[in-house]
Amino acid sequence: MRKSYAILAFLFVFAFAKIYAQGFTVQPVKPTASEIYQDLQKLNFLGSVLYVAAHPDDENTTAISYFANTVKARTAYLSLTRGDGGQNIIGPELRELLGVIRTNELLAARATDGGEQRFTRANDFGYSKHPDETLAIWNKEEVLGDVVWAIRTFKPDVIINRFNHRTPGSTHGHHTSSAMLSVEAFDLASDTSKYTDQLRYTDTWKPSRQFFNTSWWFYGSKEKFDEADKSKLVQVDVGTYYPSLGLSNTEISSLSRSQHKSQGFGNTGSRGTEDTYFELLRGEMPTNNDVFQGINTTWTRVKGGEAIKAILDQVVADYDFTAPEKSIPELAKAYALVQQLEDAHWKTIKTKELQDIITACAGIYLEAAANTGYATLGSEVTLKIEAINRSMQSVVLNSAFITSSNQRLASNQSLTNNTILTTEATVTIDDSFKDTSAYWLREEGTLGMYRVDDPTMIGKPETPQQNTVKFDLTIAGVPISIEKPIVFKYNDRVKGEVYEPFEIVPAVSSKLDSKVIIFAKAESKNIPVTVTAHKDNFSGNVSLTAPSGWTITPKSVNVSIASKGTEQKVIFSVTPPSTDSEGDLTPVVTAGNKAYTKELVTIDYAHIPLQSLFLPNKAKIVRLDIERKGDYIGYIQGAGDAVPDNLAQIGYQVAIIEPSTITPELLAQFDAVVVGIRAYNVVDEMQAKQPLLLDYVKSGGTLIAQYNTSGRWGDTKIGAPYEMQLSRDRVTDENSEVRILAENHPIMNFPNKLTQKDFKGWTQERGLYFPNKWDDAYTPILSMNDKGETAKDGSLLVAPYGDGHYIYTGLSFFRELPAGVSGAYKLFANMLSIGKQEKSEIKQ
Repeated sequence: MRKSYAILAFLFVFAFAKIYAQGFTVQPVKPTASEIYQDLQKLNFLGSVLYVAAHPDDENTTAISYFANTVKARTAYLSLTRGDGGQNIIGPELRELLGVIRTNELLAARATDGGEQRFTRANDFGYSKHPDETLAIWNKEEVLGDVVWAIRTFKPDVIINRFNHRTPGSTHGHHTSSAMLSVEAFDLASDTSKYTDQLRYTDTWKPSRQFFNTSWWFYGSKEKFDEADKSKLVQVDVGTYYPSLGLSNTEISSLSRSQHKSQGFGNTGSRGTEDTYFELLRGEMPTNNDVFQGINTTWTRVKGGEAIKAILDQVVADYDFTAPEKSIPELAKAYALVQQLEDAHWKTIKTKELQDIITACAGIYLEAAANTGYATLGSEVTLKIEAINRSMQSVVLNSAFITSSNQRLASNQSLTNNTILTTEATVTIDDSFKDTSAYWLREEGTLGMYRVDDPTMIGKPETPQQNTVKFDLTIAGVPISIEKPIVFKYNDRVKGEVYEPFEIVPAVSSKLDSKVIIFAKAESKNIPVTVTAHKDNFSGNVSLTAPSGWTITPKSVNVSIASKGTEQKVIFSVTPPSTDSEGDLTPVVTAGNKAYTKELVTIDYAHIPLQSLFLPNKAKIVRLDIERKGDYIGYIQGAGDAVPDNLAQIGYQVAIIEPSTITPELLAQFDAVVVGIRAYNVVDEMQAKQPLLLDYVKSGGTLIAQYNTSGRWGDTKIGAPYEMQLSRDRVTDENSEVRILAENHPIMNFPNKLTQKDFKGWTQERGLYFPNKWDDAYTPILSMNDKGETAKDGSLLVAPYGDGHYIYTGLSFFRELPAGVSGAYKLFANMLSIGKQEKSEIKQ
């Protein structure tokens, strides 16, 4: 396991940012006096808003920040998916790994705007044109149940939908589906005859109102919106300025929005008045611009709350920014009264809020740090406990113990002002320590749904941190218990103090170099397997499982690794059958009676916590007769994909070209040059270097440009040799019919003959952002369309230019090649080989 230098920089974007208990971070939160005051004000508001949409980055961060920070409401965003089907502008991770990144980006966004984060089990399978398709691939009843579960457990007074449930087919099917399910769940959540299994863990709930967060965009133009009937719209100015922070709400919103870095949603802050509109769907229309009008959001909504309200009103009025500890005696009284509340929902919420505020007012810092970032069952770990009280208030540490096992680490210590208490203990990792991996990835799901066997986990943003130390304190005479996750902390000579999660890991993991291995000939390949020990003195043996007809030698290899974190590489010879075949190649490491088949996947970006995932370790192996011409390929990276590695699988030498280094001499050495996905969207230098690329084509080269988006990054210019207009045309059904328009064109015949069967087994989609207008110099090769739509002929366009060839394709090779789709490899090989056949072989 490598060390990460990822620092959660978003926590320091501005003083207001904090990670809430519903999401886990290893970086400690150290509230300022201004933050404490903000939290005191939130203590006195007992109202909740649930914002509902489909994906990470769909949420209106301005509205979420407004409700959390201006209104002081408990505010959550329910994203039905984790964004697994999107693209990734910062790296090569796609599908479930991208979902992990986007999950943590949402947590970073909520840390910034003050909201909480929730999900359903719906899997983002990619773009969908209609909710009928979406709800056929998702398990509608299960996802609807998850929305009901979110309402019953969060108990919102107000629900706000990001999208319009009445306009199916006008936008992404996931978008409309999120609103449709939210509208349906509004009534179901209060029905005791629906989703009765949930009632073992929670109660029914009836929200008071539901809105659609509309804007001029949904009306088609600002002019149409200005003329529209607004009698059902609540107009809210969300441009609040917060003097204690020196920021406007819209600036906070931009900082929150900018956490969606994998989608390229960096946002510039704005200032001044900004109106947002909420159309009433259910409930009574407010007579003013307050979505909570008529809803009791004070302490008087719970029995016994009047006395708490009186105390907290006075605490807010008397708050001393220079000495927050003065508030502790009264806060302790309020805390004791909260423990007597009959309303379990608000008791739980306000208990946690008061615990955080009281310890913050006292300047109490508590930490449990392990001497390692990861450990296996049976190993020993040293835990260092730190506790300090930085106030004149009476604080006693009654005990500190590991929550799961009750192993005591410290007890009966008085914490005097600014005197640090530290102690160490050796702990044996036993079964009481829990798996820390992503809970929604532990079992194999379906195309549309993640599998979660524990119903109480559904909707949680991450696996709850169960490896904790509980600190039992008495503060101003009131007993308060605080749980802190065990963390790993070390000092980096450049970055200083670095925090990482403390992980419970298997004894060993293995890794194959590639997720797809193509056998273009019936010849053996040496396949390395890297085995990594996560404990000292590991010994076992490694074998490979393969489909019938494949031969593996040797049968197994013994491994012996002395130190944890050390790797050993073993080599197997894999021989394919003589005919086409495909299946999975899986390394199995056996030690004693246990078999290990997981791979450690680390995701390490500076804007999210280090992610360590143990996922099924397998590669798709494909025996495929494929021919190619040319050897040396230049590849210009765009938004990030694995295509260069995939091309190497079929024998090409692939060199990554930095756009700044492009010269005629550099380009002349390549048999073809490929431009990665969205390169013209995200790489500024592409515009300046495009003339050199076209000169390369004119001189006899082949240039393949993969898809770029239209509109999102402004007027995208791809610099094609002849006129071409990008559109938003796409074919999302990966099984849609593909019609070959140019059967005799070399690209369909040389060096591999392609037929209809080569378009079977594609994944997620056919392609996206096809051109819809082009010069007659281009030859359209393929035609396709989704059900009920007109033919889309712009997925693959080829044009001669000078002595070479220019190809533009919106086909989703960046998904198909990593998935080992045979036909996609053959088609790409033909594209790279164009112009290299003998003239006699060209079929006109």
